Amino acid sequence: MTRLKRRIVELIEALGPIPVSEYMALCLSDPQDGYYMTREPFGSGGDFITAPEISQMFGELIGVWLASAWRALGSPADALIVEIGPGRGTLTKDIARTLAKIEPDLAASAGFTLVETSARLSQVQARTLEGSAGRFEWHRDISDLPRQPLLIVGNELFDALQLRQYVRTEKGWRERVVGLNDDDDLAFFAGAGSVDPTLLPDDAATAPTGAIVELAPARSALMQKIAERIAADGGAGLFIDYGYLHPAVGDTLQAVRRHAPEDVLASPGEADLTAHVDFAALASAARACGLDPHAITQGEFLLAMGLLERAGQLGASADDAVRERISGEVERLAGPDAMGDLFKVLAVLPRGVGVPPFPSLIDPSVL
Repeated sequence: MTRLKRRIVELIEALGPIPVSEYMALCLSDPQDGYYMTREPFGSGGDFITAPEISQMFGELIGVWLASAWRALGSPADALIVEIGPGRGTLTKDIARTLAKIEPDLAASAGFTLVETSARLSQVQARTLEGSAGRFEWHRDISDLPRQPLLIVGNELFDALQLRQYVRTEKGWRERVVGLNDDDDLAFFAGAGSVDPTLLPDDAATAPTGAIVELAPARSALMQKIAERIAADGGAGLFIDYGYLHPAVGDTLQAVRRHAPEDVLASPGEADLTAHVDFAALASAARACGLDPHAITQGEFLLAMGLLERAGQLGASADDAVRERISGEVERLAGPDAMGDLFKVLAVLPRGVGVPPFPSLIDPSVL
């Protein structure tokens, strides 16, 4: 039993079952034993690999998009380039290198800010960025950022924020909680809390007993916070995550450890917990702040931004082994059976501002 699991068991013994959202928050962000506070989750030696770690091309193409957004916004001299939830800092490093090459005025005038809550990961990011051209600063919260136009990026940010789950019972929808079974081990139960039926997806009415619905007010609240800053100070946002465009019944909560799935309740604090992102909810939060949301799949975004062309450049003078590696990276990032369809890209822009490849290639009515 992990130390955090023992503490959670003691908490439940003292106070009763806890909502899934509280369990997720403890597992990931507990100051003493939380996953992101104590472990190195990224890369081949960690528990999962994110797109920036797969290939430099991912960060380069996002850098190209940020440069296009900056020009579409009138090239503000005081723009601030922000990554929220920056992992090991690889994405910011690739963005900074790309902007120095293709838009030196932006690279020279902009400050780079990493919004990170983990002191340990902040140190990792600082080591990654050693030798990179640019001014780099760290903040713990977006509210700490100076009031300047924001060019903000979040990759696999929202999937790790806690969500609430509701289970269909014979008495209606009840909040799913984590409690103790007869063996004093962690288990899921239906709690006493209910849910406003207007918040449920369209297919909830016909869902069978035991079906799960996920709602994530914490994710919408963060998007609202970001969108309010963009609406007030100018800027643009780009957010990449795995998830869906149409809300539906389904349990997507999962644990990953050493690149393999694991029981969500098995090892609190030692496995990553994530769930699919409801992009319609994020888009609604941005729209409520006066911004235009646009979404396409990651594959569509990267191909439209020139992934194949960049791969050709990198492989032009390389040997066969390197070209094969680059081809594999392209497939992994954009292939429909890899990250290409599962991952979505959401842009939030001021009304009337267009930055290719947006407006959306997907029917905007879904957002």
